[in-house]
Amino acid sequence: MEDLPVHVMIDILSRLPVKTIIHCKFVCKKWLDLISDSYFANLHLSRSPASLMLHHNPDNGMRAPRKVGILKWVEVKDELDHHHLHHDPVMTFDLDLAPIFQHSQILPVGSVNGLICLWQYGPKSDNTYICNPITREYMILPRQQYYREGYAMIIYCFGVGSLTQEYKVIRIFQGDIPPDPTSSSRPSIVEAEVYTLGTCQWRSLGHVPYLLNGWSGPFLNGNAHWIVLDRDSPEELCTFDFDKETFELFPSPPVEIIEESQMHFQSLAVLKGCLCQSDTFESQFTIWVMKEYGIKESWHREVIIKESISPDLDWVMWEPVYLTEGLKDGTILMIYYEDKLLAYSPKTRTIEDTKIFNRYFTGMGYRPSFLKLQKFESESVYVL
Repeated sequence: MEDLPVHVMIDILSRLPVKTIIHCKFVCKKWLDLISDSYFANLHLSRSPASLMLHHNPDNGMRAPRKVGILKWVEVKDELDHHHLHHDPVMTFDLDLAPIFQHSQILPVGSVNGLICLWQYGPKSDNTYICNPITREYMILPRQQYYREGYAMIIYCFGVGSLTQEYKVIRIFQGDIPPDPTSSSRPSIVEAEVYTLGTCQWRSLGHVPYLLNGWSGPFLNGNAHWIVLDRDSPEELCTFDFDKETFELFPSPPVEIIEESQMHFQSLAVLKGCLCQSDTFESQFTIWVMKEYGIKESWHREVIIKESISPDLDWVMWEPVYLTEGLKDGTILMIYYEDKLLAYSPKTRTIEDTKIFNRYFTGMGYRPSFLKLQKFESESVYVL
């Protein structure tokens, strides 16, 4: 292989499994240099397969968690007619090994191009980190401007501008300072700030025109997406453009109402490159898919899961269900509350528990990459 042209060697290496590529870095200095180059990282990312990144913390149910948890990469062996989920314990990112994460709580709030944004939260902590579990690097962002004591909801999204290719973290703070338990009006503070990786500073974006739902918004086509809580809003979704840094209303699917239902949970996700909205009622679970991005008429009710679909899983409608990934064979992976990773097959109209992990985990769609955090030269980068 040493006699092959460099571009051929890079092409071959970029097609290997991630774990094999990591081993190849130790074969010789030439291979290490090739794999460490940004061109290789971008080429590999363009071929990087769909997978999941789960944050598993068995201590999460305790009042005072002793551990932060582990980021576990779940590979999807995805064929046209079947799939297989594989978790290699070696390919984990143990957050407890980093002193800065210990004795706190961590929540993954976004992933783009193999990088993951982590939020460290608690009564006395409010910090943001970016990490790459494959290269085992992480960086600490400066402390945010809008940290407040008392009641608040913090909303995140991590993404990259379609035109500028700048990686940014958008963070929205909405709450009452001080909290007023008797007030039924909207929060008195709805402010946003943004951090561009490589600048070492948060910038205020001022007032946000919409009240948003959920702690994290999915990223797609250069935009963050959230559900709007304002009842009088003409649309029930809004976006944040990572290039323009502006908030806009976004076409939402038709309103679905089930009169006899006492509850209604909603969430957004990205499946196979399409924006999706899920609606959980007591009697059914609905998935809407936007076939053409930005076109209201392209919303299609793709899946309706009735309560009676599986007698063994009749509890599925009791708590929120979050979509995580869509596979080639049509299977949709979803997380029920923080307890189970479920797989729904539209072909057979069945839903099953994958039983891949025990309780207390969250997850998101993930594309492994070798993108190095050192590319953001002004940032302090650490290796776990």
